[in-house]
Amino acid sequence: MILIDVKSRQPIYEQLYNGIVRLSALGAMLPGEQLPSVRSLAQELGVNPNTVQKAYQLLERDGLIVSAPGKGSFLADQGGKLNEKRLKAKETLKQAVEDALASGMSGEEIRSSVETILSGGDPHD
Repeated sequence: MILIDVKSRQPIYEQLYNGIVRLSALGAMLPGEQLPSVRSLAQELGVNPNTVQKAYQLLERDGLIVSAPGKGSFLADQGGKLNEKRLKAKETLKQAVEDALASGMSGEEIRSSVETILSGGDPHD
């Protein structure tokens, strides 16, 4: 299930993009599985179809989905692409934690900030 937070600073098309990537990474969507049509997903989520189309275009550009004219969009077989994204994300997270520690943040402050982010809050509050 893709959740959209209209109060988020992150654009809706990015939330859609990340939601589909997450569903794929968790195995909730399998390679070859058809994605909902642009119109049906837009209606289901209450967003503009152009927003869904933009997310689908970015997913296709990145090789995460393939589109067949007249048939729809399908989750691509990513092979190692999702693994690469995870490894890159872990490296970025590691660097962020190292930077936070170097700036004087405690381990508890870092954990608290991460928990706030995971729950959808703003770590600056």
